[in-house]
Amino acid sequence: MADFFYNTGLGIALLTVGQVLLLVVPLLLALAFLMYADRKIWAAVMMRRGPNVVGVFGLLQSFADFLKYIVKEVVVPAGADKGVFFLAPMISFVMAMIAWAVIPFNEGWILSDINVAILYVFAVSSLEVYGVIMGGWASNSKYPFLGSLRSAAQMISYEVSIGLIIIGVILSTGSMNFSSIVAAQDGDWGLFNWYFLPHFPMLILFFISALAETNRPPFDLPEAESELVAGYQVEYSSTPFLLFMIGELVAVVLMCALVSLMFFGGWLSPVPFLPDGFFWMFIKMLMVFFMFSMVKAITPRYRYDQLMRLGWKVFLPFSLFWVVFVAFAAKFDWFWGIYARWTVGG
Repeated sequence: MADFFYNTGLGIALLTVGQVLLLVVPLLLALAFLMYADRKIWAAVMMRRGPNVVGVFGLLQSFADFLKYIVKEVVVPAGADKGVFFLAPMISFVMAMIAWAVIPFNEGWILSDINVAILYVFAVSSLEVYGVIMGGWASNSKYPFLGSLRSAAQMISYEVSIGLIIIGVILSTGSMNFSSIVAAQDGDWGLFNWYFLPHFPMLILFFISALAETNRPPFDLPEAESELVAGYQVEYSSTPFLLFMIGELVAVVLMCALVSLMFFGGWLSPVPFLPDGFFWMFIKMLMVFFMFSMVKAITPRYRYDQLMRLGWKVFLPFSLFWVVFVAFAAKFDWFWGIYARWTVGG
């Protein structure tokens, strides 16, 4: 049986499809409940109840919304470019999903263990911008077009600083593989071995850049209801809109996974006497998501010029300086060698 799955073309194809489903189905299920959690946290901050009608404590609210979007009519604007109009949400969704192929959840729990995993995630998440631009342009309307231009500029601006922050982590580890990055944070000191201590300023910068990159409040400029109705999604309804929404949420959860892996030791246990495992990774992702939700609930929206100034004049110089600093610290073993933890080469 094992021979069939590992040595024949059909077997390998079936095995791959099975692995993909094993990743995608729990991810989409988790998304439904994360959306619910997001709304509940937002409600709690405003001292109201939040979703509480569908199912026990409103737990099935997300599924009800999902069904509602599926059965509604798909409205296509008269002047829209139909092909591009429907391609845009597909690109947005698919790009967000395929980035998960290289994310490990535990030792060996990974679809494709490639040694340029970070580069892959970075490349794929950059391509998500195209879905947004195409969606705004194909709608053939002023507001979506303005929204998509804003969104594209914002995502590209903050990708620069995210890239430089990631370089700092790569310099410390000596590898672009996520499993190696987690292995480099393993040690006798438990959570004091993780990268969030030596790279603390970059953790803050990465978190804020992740908010901007995924168009979350306070950087949800493309969807600024006061000015642009709903940004690039204005003309979308039903399933295409649902795809945009899922794509955006998947990107947010991906950022939670990246923060967990790169700064909080992934599936490593915070104390040496407890075993490592998927459980820890899950908890860390939930904690980062909680922070995302809290930021959404308690911050006012940035003005567009402030957003750009922050990205280019504050984050970019600081993350550039940090790359140089980490390079020197790793080379000359400053601070008792906490910046140099090469697992490969050396």
